[in-house]
Amino acid sequence: MLGQSTGRGGALALTSLNHISIVCRSVEQSLDFYQNVLGFVPIRRPGSFDFGGHWLFSYGIGIHLLQSEDPDHMPTKSEINPKDNHISFQCESVTAVGKKLKEMGIAYIQRKVEEGGIFVDQLFFHDPDGFMIEICDCENLPVIPLGGENTLQACKRVGFLKQQQQQQQTQQMVTQCHPAIPMKEDSLPLCM
Repeated sequence: MLGQSTGRGGALALTSLNHISIVCRSVEQSLDFYQNVLGFVPIRRPGSFDFGGHWLFSYGIGIHLLQSEDPDHMPTKSEINPKDNHISFQCESVTAVGKKLKEMGIAYIQRKVEEGGIFVDQLFFHDPDGFMIEICDCENLPVIPLGGENTLQACKRVGFLKQQQQQQQTQQMVTQCHPAIPMKEDSLPLCM
């Protein structure tokens, strides 16, 4: 089953995605983006690190922001290209997310994918350093292995109750790690 340690064919026995790391021109600017646009919560990072950065967590994964050692020479991206490296998040309403991005003044492009009569709406935009973010609504798109096995699961990973549960878990984790950080209801993520 997808997401479980299978060790199939000598593959590594992995259990889940833990985090992604993103090198930033300005860790503080990226921190603001990942908190206030995508709804991630800052968490404690090891004090033994001798370089700037922030760790964030939500939706069951971490994002590690790392301060570039040479921010003036980082490549810049202006064109939004859906075929570029990116991370994708699912949401309940692409329309609502698009509206919110417009309100925030964040440029994006929209695409629609069709597979066997199933349509998936996608929004693509950049973080402050040009790293691509995708927001999609692929809850109906089945995950079908090419090896002829049965459908593993539908792409929708969380429903409304699961979303509430994750928000409560994030709040509990933040309270345990950082009891001084208040969480307001309106600061909870727009979509999971």
